[in-house]
Amino acid sequence: MDTTNIKRAGRRVFRWTLAIVVISLAAFVYVKYFFVFGEGVKSGQLNFIVRKGYVFKTYEGRMIQAGYRSPTGSTIQSNEFEFSVVDEEVAKVLELKSGKILDLHYKEYLGVLPWRGVSKFVVNEVVGERDVVSGEDPPAVF
Repeated sequence: MDTTNIKRAGRRVFRWTLAIVVISLAAFVYVKYFFVFGEGVKSGQLNFIVRKGYVFKTYEGRMIQAGYRSPTGSTIQSNEFEFSVVDEEVAKVLELKSGKILDLHYKEYLGVLPWRGVSKFVVNEVVGERDVVSGEDPPAVF
């Protein structure tokens, strides 16, 4: 066999291997960081919304949901929904509604990007709002 044919075949194999590696890497990055794994609405009382970060300043929030959960069986703790907010307009609306019961639409990603926040859950819309009725406990969900 001629050495030029062997070199051509080697280059062809290298190119195909490189193409497969690049396509696989691009698919992994897309699925991990940009593919929306889930989306929905969560309801609860907005605990806080803050803007923080060293390099990328992002909005981070926490919402306390009705009910209790027990991860170990011997302790009881409240359900907390920690989230990030990318849209500054949504963050400004949330800043004015601390302490209210809100319905928040979110998207769930499989990975976290620093400019998107520290949570896999990204809130993109406030769907509904209610005031907390004093003297009335929220319904317990077990």
